[in-house]
Amino acid sequence: MTAQQFQGKVALITGGSSGIGRATALAFAREGATVVIASRGSERGQAVLRELEAAGHQALFIPTDVSQAEQVKALVQQTVDRFGRLDYAFNNAGTLEVGMFKPTDQYSEDEYDQAMALNLKSVWLCMKYELEQLLRQGTGGAIVNTSSVNGLGGVPGGPLYAAAKAGVLALTKSAAQEYGALGIRVNALVAGGFRTPMLEGVFSQMSPENPAAAESQLIQMTPLRRVGDPAEASEAVLWLCSDAASYVTGHSMIVDGGATASFR
Repeated sequence: MTAQQFQGKVALITGGSSGIGRATALAFAREGATVVIASRGSERGQAVLRELEAAGHQALFIPTDVSQAEQVKALVQQTVDRFGRLDYAFNNAGTLEVGMFKPTDQYSEDEYDQAMALNLKSVWLCMKYELEQLLRQGTGGAIVNTSSVNGLGGVPGGPLYAAAKAGVLALTKSAAQEYGALGIRVNALVAGGFRTPMLEGVFSQMSPENPAAAESQLIQMTPLRRVGDPAEASEAVLWLCSDAASYVTGHSMIVDGGATASFR
C-alpha cells in the first residue's frame, strides 16, 4: 500500500475503542484519514482518541449505542458536521454479552431480541444512515461490516450470535447489489480468532479455571497455529476500502488463519 492513501478522506469506525476497531482506527489514521470512532464505552473511546491525537492525527470520539436509531443518526450527522463528509465506514461494533454459551432452546425471547439488536440491527442502522450520507454526497464510498466465522455455518452453543453474524453477510451482499452502480462498495470482514478483549472473554467463559487451555484449543484448530493480531484484520479492512479493491464488492473476506479452510 502506498503512503497516505486516504489523505483527505473521513473514516467512521464503530466499536472503535478496542480490538479490531481500535487497530483499524490507528491504521486509517496512519494512512492519512481523519478518523471518527464510536463505542458505548466512553473511557476506552477517549483513550483511543488521546492515542490518535498524540500521534498527530485528526480524530473525534462520539459515544454511541449503535442499536439505537437516533444515536446512529446523530453519529453520522456529527461526523459530517465536524468534517464535512464521509468516505468510509467500518461497522465493527458487536458483543457476546448475549447469544453465546447456551443451546438454542435455553434462550429467552428478550435475549434473542438483545442479541439481534446489538449484533445485526446495529449494523443495519449504521448502513442505513451511512448510505443516506454517501448518496447525498454522490461521490461513492466504501463500507465494511464485521461478521464472524461463526456466521458461516453456525456454532453449537452460540446460535443467536451465529445467526446475527450470518445476517450481517446477507445485509452486506444485498446492499452491494443495490448500490454498486452508484459507486458504493459494501464488503464484509469475516473474522476468525483475534487477540481482543472479546476473545479473551470467550476463553474465560469456555474454561474459567484455565483460559489458556481454551486458547490452546483454538490454536490447534488454526493452520497458522496462532491467534491473530488485530492489526492483521485492520489491513484487510483498509484493503477493502482502498482503490486496490475497486472491483471488489459483495465479498465476504475470511481472515481466520485458515481455521475454516476445510469446510468453506
